[in-house]
Amino acid sequence: MEALLNNGFADSSLGLDGKEGLGSGLAVLMDELAYGVLVTNVQGQLLHANQAARHELGRFRVLGIGGADGVLQTHGDDDSRILQEALVKVAEGKRSLITLTGAETHGLTLAVLPLKAEAGGPATRAALLFSRASVCESLMLCFFARSHGLTSTEEHVLGILCHGYSAPEIARQMNVAVSTVRSHVRSLCAKTRSSGVRELMNRVAVLPPVAPALRYEQMH
Repeated sequence: MEALLNNGFADSSLGLDGKEGLGSGLAVLMDELAYGVLVTNVQGQLLHANQAARHELGRFRVLGIGGADGVLQTHGDDDSRILQEALVKVAEGKRSLITLTGAETHGLTLAVLPLKAEAGGPATRAALLFSRASVCESLMLCFFARSHGLTSTEEHVLGILCHGYSAPEIARQMNVAVSTVRSHVRSLCAKTRSSGVRELMNRVAVLPPVAPALRYEQMH
């Protein structure tokens, strides 16, 4: 799989329009997105993957690629059927929202969108947009934390807060006093200029989907 990811099937220079390809500017922009984006044909052959998608494919928790043709693979028959049905709908010009369960209880929700062909013909390519939480939630928090000068401990507390845990629950997870957690929360709110936890969570929820500058290969 690693060889496929590194030898053409997910290369940013791969042409998608039969002429000049994506163009260097659009390819770079796609790599800056924190959401995974794949482009395939209606048979499921991978034509392009941005950085976030390559990261997920490399782990093969839910989706991977295999074979000489670089076709998308899933972990089970049910996921394979769901994906194939969505690709059939693409050929009919229809969109789908699917969830693949994957391995080890990990799941991934994807929007499967037909890419319009030139001259009004039937769609022959599909765009698969990954859900944010399954691919890059920690990376987005890293970006947010660095932008606001948070310490590593404050970033850790913020990550737990984003999963809906209370101060006492966070204290138990971190094996610290509740007062320590509340001190971190006050610091978080001060540094991010948030009036409280609710406003802080709302700000995180609407972060633009931009990946941090640190590359995936350097983080894993």
